[in-house]
Amino acid sequence: MNPVRALVRRPGRLAAEASALLIAVVVAFPLYWMVLSAFRPAGEIESSEPRPWTLAPSLDSFRRVFGQQEFGRYFLNSLVVAGSVVIASALIAFLAATAVTRFRFRLRTTLLIMFLVAQTVPVEALTIPLFFLMRDAGQLNTLGSLILPHIAFSLPFAIWMLRGFVKAVPEALEEAAYIDGATRARFLWQILFPLVLPGLVATSVFSFISAWNDFLFAKSFIISDTSQSTLPMALLVFYKPDDPDWGGVMAASTVMTIPVLVFFVLVQRRLVSGLGGAVKD
Repeated sequence: MNPVRALVRRPGRLAAEASALLIAVVVAFPLYWMVLSAFRPAGEIESSEPRPWTLAPSLDSFRRVFGQQEFGRYFLNSLVVAGSVVIASALIAFLAATAVTRFRFRLRTTLLIMFLVAQTVPVEALTIPLFFLMRDAGQLNTLGSLILPHIAFSLPFAIWMLRGFVKAVPEALEEAAYIDGATRARFLWQILFPLVLPGLVATSVFSFISAWNDFLFAKSFIISDTSQSTLPMALLVFYKPDDPDWGGVMAASTVMTIPVLVFFVLVQRRLVSGLGGAVKD
């Protein structure tokens, strides 16, 4: 077919591709500007005429970031919090989604509605009650004060999403497994778990991002023990109202973004099928 004629016959597709490219550029531009600012020398960052490029890239901002004595501890704390939230929320959500999908019990519908309503409550409205709860439980200034709330807030969405994956697995497959002598535990972990793994990956991505980028809980619950702070709190080291170090802020933000990108690269294949709800019989 003539290439020109093919292009004429597909104006809608070309418009869609152009729109997608434009949206991608708009979404990626702040990330590009952050990385660019991290490599700019101080003179260019403070210039009144910013340019979307630099002819003299510098690593001074990154040296100041890694020169902070507590930065490595903050990074490790963020990994512990995000990793704990991902693992715990995934396991609990998987078991809960299986229970509300495969079993019939009283108040099951009420429980599902409560999960849905829980997602509508803004986090900011619960910060003060959570502060007093953590104080009474003796969890202030500990990583547990960050892990527990994030697990609680990530579970409603994870359970609702995984419920569709569990429901999509045919009950005939479960019956066949029992006929072959499989126990309930074996079916749960060796058959059902691999089938809903794409959904677990999709929910884990959202849990990881929420816990990794958290600033509200870290600022509210980590009061005096800075050794328990996470990476978002490290940005405050470089931001001073009278003399902000924008190069340090952008360099620290760039370092914070790298683990998220690595996590996406590692799970991208299962993430696509998870968001598409793909469960094969």
